Amino acid sequence: MKNEQLFPLIQKAIDKDQKAQTQLINIFWVDVFSFVMKKVQDENDADEITVNVFSKVLSKLDMYDPNFQFKTWILTIAQNTIIDFWRRKSRENQDPTENLEEVKNQFAKSPEELMISEEEQKKIIKTIESLDANYQDIIRLRFFEEKSIKEIAEELGISVANTKVRVMRAKKVLAELLKNNGLGDHS
Repeated sequence: MKNEQLFPLIQKAIDKDQKAQTQLINIFWVDVFSFVMKKVQDENDADEITVNVFSKVLSKLDMYDPNFQFKTWILTIAQNTIIDFWRRKSRENQDPTENLEEVKNQFAKSPEELMISEEEQKKIIKTIESLDANYQDIIRLRFFEEKSIKEIAEELGISVANTKVRVMRAKKVLAELLKNNGLGDHS
């Protein structure tokens, strides 16, 4: 698809037209997934990264410069997301004793501090409960039951592509609500 044909679609997607957003995702999904898969060589990781890429693409659409190929712009976001993924992976694989101080500090928390984190947890759960039932299901299946995109698709009787879009939207809506409730991203 030529950039000229994409511009009206991109504009609609910027204006939060969900059909246009889904269409953009569908047009570029295979390109991005293939690109990511070559770099990470694991289907589950590639799936997760691709969902993150499109989440970023949709949230940064208004920053897209029409002087560049849209596909190149998306793949640049994909490349940066892959770099973040590998950084996170290498941190996870560090010597566990390096984080010993952090663990000790966790146990050294005062009861008040522990109450605050319990309080935050309750707020997060309350926020999730305030979501639309479809989003609640998606978040429960993906993050509490830790099911794969494919398992969720089968359980809900929807396509894998549709499941990916729903997971992405649910994450976006939840993040927005949490930010509005003063529980922004702590990572």
